[in-house]
Amino acid sequence: MSDQTVLFPNASAARCQLDEQGRLRHFLSIEGLPVALLEEILEMARSFQSASGRSTQKIPLLRGKTIVNLFFEASTRTRTTFELAAKRLSADVLNLDMATAATTKGESLLDTLRNLQAMHCDMFVVRHHESGAAHFIVQHVEDHVSVINAGDGRHAHPTQAMLDMFTLRQHFPDFSQIAVTIVGDILHSRVARSEIQALRAFGIGEIRVVAPRTLLPQEVQSLGVVSYASIEEGLAGAHAAILLRLQKERMHGSFVPNESEYYRLYGLTRARVELLAKDGIVMHPGPVNRGVEAESAVVDGPRSVILQQVRNGIAVRMAILSMAMRGRIW
Repeated sequence: MSDQTVLFPNASAARCQLDEQGRLRHFLSIEGLPVALLEEILEMARSFQSASGRSTQKIPLLRGKTIVNLFFEASTRTRTTFELAAKRLSADVLNLDMATAATTKGESLLDTLRNLQAMHCDMFVVRHHESGAAHFIVQHVEDHVSVINAGDGRHAHPTQAMLDMFTLRQHFPDFSQIAVTIVGDILHSRVARSEIQALRAFGIGEIRVVAPRTLLPQEVQSLGVVSYASIEEGLAGAHAAILLRLQKERMHGSFVPNESEYYRLYGLTRARVELLAKDGIVMHPGPVNRGVEAESAVVDGPRSVILQQVRNGIAVRMAILSMAMRGRIW
């Protein structure tokens, strides 16, 4: 595995995500998946979210199944929502702290996988610092095991993209009529890559990106987006601003002078929020660096749907987990 993995795998690589009947088997990337299947994820998430308001929150769809959270990177929000999603589907959940797991004692990743499969685990939810890690694991799991990518290096974070599409749909039913602006560290962000793939798949009217030139990938113009160096121009009339965290842990060298200078030029302030459309919303995958990506008054303000994104993450991940298991339970 290498962080030089191709950023957008081709359609043939994406087909490993589907079984022979065209049903979801693994969820590794948005790229190459049929739009109808992506729409089905949103529809199923909507039904799960409606059901969560009932007296009982548990649904027995995955009863008797074991889901393992394999997180090689620290995460609170993503791991917790995956755990809640699995438990609300009645699955058994095993959280492995890979920082203290056997892989740090000399055991290979493949040996770890084989041992977990011997324990009759049914699904691995994987977060890893190297691009392509989830694809690598798919190549070495048994047929009965599904793999969900919870973020791999700079490559992809498809469940985040889907929960963001779900959030956008709640506010803007007609995607073709809206403009979405992604602001921040496009170069190092797996969220940005999956967001752009999803926004294109769902037919968003206009996709904009705003970032310093040093934080834009060289191929940005080929991604079907309009690039802006000025945040004021990029936000003007947009219906949603999706802010990205500066990925300092993936930066090697100086990409911005300092955080205060970044905030001055690209931070979302109350004044800049007013450039959005009247019904425009503010989104962020988290965690938010207040005073860097956005002013606290914006994060907590009336246009912010950041906590709504977190809530939506449970329903969307419930949909993805259940659909990936469908061939084995339905």
